[in-house]
Amino acid sequence: MGRAFEYRKARKFARWDKMARIFPRIGKEITMAAKAGGPNPETNPRLRVAMQNAKGANMPKDRVEAAIKRATDKDEKDYEEVIYEGYGPHGVAIVVETATNNPTRTVANVRHLFNKYGGSLGTSGSLSFLFERKGIFRINGEGLDIEELELELIDHGADDIQQEEGEIIVTAAFADFGSMQKALEKMNINVISSELQRLPVSFAEVNEAQEEEVMKLIEFFEEDDDVQNVFHNLP
Repeated sequence: MGRAFEYRKARKFARWDKMARIFPRIGKEITMAAKAGGPNPETNPRLRVAMQNAKGANMPKDRVEAAIKRATDKDEKDYEEVIYEGYGPHGVAIVVETATNNPTRTVANVRHLFNKYGGSLGTSGSLSFLFERKGIFRINGEGLDIEELELELIDHGADDIQQEEGEIIVTAAFADFGSMQKALEKMNINVISSELQRLPVSFAEVNEAQEEEVMKLIEFFEEDDDVQNVFHNLP
């Protein structure tokens, strides 16, 4: 699972970097976190995670501070987190996570893309059986013994630990995300990023040409400013 996940993650972040959208998306998460729980990361775990991810992505400090400041701006509209589920071409399951200040606009855009590229927008929860929500933690593996780390973290909900190119990838159940975050902080481990992912429990059967067709739709979703994450069950 670790190798497949990292391949999907690397492919997603390569597209985000190319489109120069990763900073705005992290910035939006920082703003939402600060608005929901206050601007102090010491007392706001969600903000602390968002700022940690910003650091891991090399987001400039002034952009982080500006994102926190926007949370206190009375003219700043609140973002609503909305999840859309549907099938793309060739029966590929797609989950689109959004953060929007205009849900009417967002659902229209999402539905339009599904329809235009041979898919269909489904109802909320219709794809829940196809994905597992997992906490994924990327940590700096320098100086760490992966076997000792596994023994330490298994009590905090670690499902899987993989070592890849100087990093250690820790997977935990959705319910254990907070516990794992606290454990890593307490151990003073350098966490590069931590996030909730939707990992497919089974994969669609498609050929290379069909996969390219689906990926085109996914890339269009990711180009939408309201979209935060897109998950799918392509192999």
